Amino acid sequence: MDGAEPVRAARLRLALSFGSFTLLLAAYYLLRPLRDALAAGQGSATIKYLSSAVFVTMLCIAPLFGWLVPRLPRPRLVPFLYGFFVCNLLGFAAVFTYRPGDVAARVFYVWVTVFNMFAVSVFWSRMADVWSETGARRRFGMIAAGGSLGGLLGPLLARELASSVAPGTLVLLAAALLAGAATCIGLVPADPAAAGGSGGRPTGEPSGGAVLAGFALIARTPFLAAIAALVALGSLLGMFVYIEMARLAAIAYPDAAARTAFFSGRDLIVNGISAILQFAVIGSVASRLGVRGALVAAGLVVTVSFAGLALDPTLAVLTVTNVVLRCTEFGLAKPARDMLYTVLEPAARYQAKNVIDTTVSRGSDVTAGWVHALLGRFGMALAGYAWCGAALAALVTVVGFKLGSGYRRRGGF
Repeated sequence: MDGAEPVRAARLRLALSFGSFTLLLAAYYLLRPLRDALAAGQGSATIKYLSSAVFVTMLCIAPLFGWLVPRLPRPRLVPFLYGFFVCNLLGFAAVFTYRPGDVAARVFYVWVTVFNMFAVSVFWSRMADVWSETGARRRFGMIAAGGSLGGLLGPLLARELASSVAPGTLVLLAAALLAGAATCIGLVPADPAAAGGSGGRPTGEPSGGAVLAGFALIARTPFLAAIAALVALGSLLGMFVYIEMARLAAIAYPDAAARTAFFSGRDLIVNGISAILQFAVIGSVASRLGVRGALVAAGLVVTVSFAGLALDPTLAVLTVTNVVLRCTEFGLAKPARDMLYTVLEPAARYQAKNVIDTTVSRGSDVTAGWVHALLGRFGMALAGYAWCGAALAALVTVVGFKLGSGYRRRGGF
């Protein structure tokens, strides 16, 4: 029985981690169509202002998060944050039921976008706490597959219920799903070989909490700076594709309903393929090739995809590139990046990681939008953007190789 106990604990840890991420992403993907529908009603010219509001909001929230991290025990931090988000959703449900309007729609857009980035970031911070380096390499892909499953369940629920229930009811359902995610992650047992255990991992609570603690940690830690660079480059690639997809889809599908069907079908394909990659591929790749191999493989796949788009710059090939980029990100690159934090101290896993996953990522999105517009003024077309994307993806491959090498030097594989 003694030998069987660790196996049961590991299975419970995996089941609760998987279930928590499934419920979290199901809640988000249930909210996202409602967010986008409300934003569309505001007019396309409003989107850029809403995106700027998202970035400013995250700059304001980051210091509050940095203040909170060292003041709550790590096992309680994520359930507390998710509980706070549940309370927010209950408030939005009441507003949409009794006082709907343009202001509520705009605030909801900003809230959902910020919520997604913070909620997912702190989830993986907690996973880096409760899983050992070996366990993370074997199981993070499977846990990420739970997110892809949630990414399938959320849109299906939204599609089935949107025409028959009020927006406030959809928000209440999302709140229930998020409450389930908070319960699951609060019950996840820690691996004894993880942080604070016998595996030689860094111990202690995150220290500091100053306004720029996360940025300062990144600035003085080359390994974290490289992770930030990898995330920034990935955001640039994603935003270039997003803008071009929106432009070409508007031309090809003038009807809003047809565009919605086009993007919904893409999301279902992406989340389905990502689930397969995460469940069946990333664990095998990371175990056989190591995290470095997974990061390099992701960079090479994206580089080839952008080169193909440059040679045939059409909506069909752009759609394939978009699917490849997102599947590679969700199914290979992000799980591998999250494994990098398992060899870092708690402050890196919470303060620095949160800054990278939110402020750095969203700041890169804003930068990409301005860079795309500037290049467009000089006459750059889709083929030119694709060659720029191929060059950036090649740089991603190099940075991924260096990060993987640093991970090995820190005791990872």
